[in-house]
Amino acid sequence: MARSQEATITDEERPGPSEQLWSVFEFARRYRLAKREENRLLMLYGPTASLHVLLANAQRHSLIS
Repeated sequence: MARSQEATITDEERPGPSEQLWSVFEFARRYRLAKREENRLLMLYGPTASLHVLLANAQRHSLIS
């Protein structure tokens, strides 16, 4: 009987929340980023990046001047 690959992964080997890969499109939508900022992140990281990297590098511009 063959076991699945998922069954052999321990909790220590699972990626933590900061290591999870996110879609840049989903991240931009969820954090209400401007299209220009979404495009900048796409150019830097491609269609997916870790949540930690996206949070550290995303820039939101204030609506209040």
